[in-house]
Amino acid sequence: MFARLTLFALTLLAPFGLALSPANAGEPVTGRWVTQEKDAVVMINTCGKAMCGTIDRFLVAQPQGLDQRDINNPDPKLRTRRLLGMPILSSFVADGDVWRGRIYDPKSGKSYRSIIRRKGANVLEVKGCIGPLCQTQVWRKAA
Repeated sequence: MFARLTLFALTLLAPFGLALSPANAGEPVTGRWVTQEKDAVVMINTCGKAMCGTIDRFLVAQPQGLDQRDINNPDPKLRTRRLLGMPILSSFVADGDVWRGRIYDPKSGKSYRSIIRRKGANVLEVKGCIGPLCQTQVWRKAA
């Protein structure tokens, strides 16, 4: 009897669960995004089972032009990497309505725990966190 009631309840609730599941998943964040400082465009794509983001284009001229290197990296071996095309977002996976991963700041050479979230069709909220403290930026969809 209990099994039949459970099956009946699941049958009634299944359509509601299916309708709600996309809202619980993180909205897609793929695309090209202009950083808050409007100095670069970041391209976010899938990288295996996760999402990652690379510097797609500079919007402000860099001292070394398109050949600008990762000179602030604390690892001397990585200071020769070109910034253009370099991953700054890595290992982002959906967690409810947000995406969690790591963000690298080439200006400081530091990496942070990060949370990104769509805030509409043209807005991406990007947080970099140290412990419980987070700094939030707003990135806009690139034209």
